[in-house]
Amino acid sequence: MSTNSQPDYDKPGDEGEERVKIICLGDSAVGKSKLVERFLMDGYKPQQLSTFALTLFNYKTQIDGKTVSVDFWDTAGQERFNSMHPSYYHQAHACVMVFDCTRKITYKNLPEWLKDLRTYRPEIPCLCAANKIDEDMDTTKKSFAFAKKNNMPFYYVSAANGTNVVRLFKDSIRAALAYKHNSTDFMDEIMKELENFELDPIPSKVKDKEKETEKITQEKS
Repeated sequence: MSTNSQPDYDKPGDEGEERVKIICLGDSAVGKSKLVERFLMDGYKPQQLSTFALTLFNYKTQIDGKTVSVDFWDTAGQERFNSMHPSYYHQAHACVMVFDCTRKITYKNLPEWLKDLRTYRPEIPCLCAANKIDEDMDTTKKSFAFAKKNNMPFYYVSAANGTNVVRLFKDSIRAALAYKHNSTDFMDEIMKELENFELDPIPSKVKDKEKETEKITQEKS
């Protein structure tokens, strides 16, 4: 399915369910799409948002007795530093950052992705995943300082055999909901206020006062 507009995550879904947006970040070919597909298996509806060159995976689940509609956003191979469309980050409630444990460069590039993310979403929770551990199990013995340094939960995962995939995404959903309910990121609110901003008429008393001040200023000069 193709569309040119993205959902409004501040509004309930068609059936009144709560909606959250989780974005995936990381270098090309680290396995972001494969991880999402592994988690969702056949229970998802992929959508192409053609304007932004990305894929949206929708997933519905029950959290604390309530239906939640989750949209996982994937970059669809368009990863380039500092060139992600701002709409990719807009209204995101959580981020899953992925690197390929068999390619060191994808790990070294994580700070750039984080920098890009924080430009638009300074406060959203971020989870970090080392993918493809099935190709090198010794990776699980290594320590990756990036996640700890940036206060991120860290996961050794495999899209190929499913290791920790469910845990990663279920944690990301709960983090997204917690953030949405207790958001400290007010950038979206500011943008909303600016969009709705209208100049109110100046009360007559204020106008008279301004004229009086202007007259006094002219007399002094």
